[in-house]
Amino acid sequence: MAAADEAQGFRPLDEASLVAYIRATPALAASLGGRVDDLAVKEVGDGNLNFVYIVSSDAGSVVVKQALPYIRCVGDSWPMTRERAYFEASALREHGRLCPDHVPEVYHFDRAMSLIGMRYIKPPHIILRKGLIAGVEYPLLAEHMSDYMAKTLFFTSLLYNSTTEHKKQVARYCENVEMCRLTEQVVFSDPYMVSKYNRWNSPFLDKDAEAVREDDGLKLEIAELKSMFIERAQALIHGDLHTGSIMVTPDSTQVIDPEFAFYAPMGYDIGAFLGNLILAYFAQDGHADQTNDRKAYKQWILKTIEESWNLFQQKFLGLWNKHKDGNGEAYLPAIYNNPELLSDVQKKYMTGLLHDSLGFGSAKMIRRIVGIAHVEDFDSIEDASKRASCERRALDCAKAILKGRRQFESIEQVIVHVQSVNHD
Repeated sequence: MAAADEAQGFRPLDEASLVAYIRATPALAASLGGRVDDLAVKEVGDGNLNFVYIVSSDAGSVVVKQALPYIRCVGDSWPMTRERAYFEASALREHGRLCPDHVPEVYHFDRAMSLIGMRYIKPPHIILRKGLIAGVEYPLLAEHMSDYMAKTLFFTSLLYNSTTEHKKQVARYCENVEMCRLTEQVVFSDPYMVSKYNRWNSPFLDKDAEAVREDDGLKLEIAELKSMFIERAQALIHGDLHTGSIMVTPDSTQVIDPEFAFYAPMGYDIGAFLGNLILAYFAQDGHADQTNDRKAYKQWILKTIEESWNLFQQKFLGLWNKHKDGNGEAYLPAIYNNPELLSDVQKKYMTGLLHDSLGFGSAKMIRRIVGIAHVEDFDSIEDASKRASCERRALDCAKAILKGRRQFESIEQVIVHVQSVNHD
């Protein structure tokens, strides 16, 4: 560990030092009912970046997450700012204020220690990605996620806020520059060039990975998306809203891990969620067996994608209409002062947002197949050739949507396209 980290009061906690820390921290002790004599500590961090512990007393539990000064899955050869913990805690608090039903509360944040104490999301909650692999239906997922996305994106945008307030928040989150740079590299750059970090299901996808690197049409589109991601401070996004950042039961949905949060295009969050559902759809054939062909489940995933967008659009426009005479400075009521004009503006806005979401969602799908970090949906398919067939369909689907995203006028048309991609 660097001497600079030690000088700032940072030290990585292990189970013993964590217990001592909790006993000395009133907010964390209180979250355990004040019963801190006999604590059980369990490390659960299967993530790429952080230590995550569940700490339990006989009166309650708390999650403690500590950011390390490097990428945990690579080691200290890839340094990484600990300040990401500050942005994660800030975004949890901000999004939690806007959508308390779907975001865990933060009890305690220690900037020097890069440490967050937050509500433990109890079993039977599991990571959504694992539920999708297991073929579990979540009837309220579209309802809950559309609620989360509509509220967090609308209320942090210029449709609701003054430019003064907006710029103040943009400036604050601009400091999360290292996490943005990581996204810029692994989503918008590495998959389209020779990079030591890229990996794929070799030898099966060798030609497919090469085709991505040699596709000039794809590179023109990805350049536009990368510019938009870097330059367009549209709303406070989660920044990593894939199915591994969502915990679910059939009647509860909780969004975790917003350490990539900053002001960026709304479509990046929406696309991440929808794109990962499309990956789950294409992975299903690899998880099918004699007892379950997964066909009905694939239809449920498609229905969830469709409902997620349509409900999001409905709720987002509902918020816009409700607050159209408020402080938002994007469309001043003195100018957009008749229903027809406002309706035209909203239609144009939502069509653009759909196209952004499709572009970013496709980019997220591509990087999960030929970039550094893959998804368990595919990686848990044991037969490598069967896995490659699923991955290739997802890759071809993503490339086609990325290039042709402006031709889609509704999510239903996207679903038709996804279903049409069925070859080896």
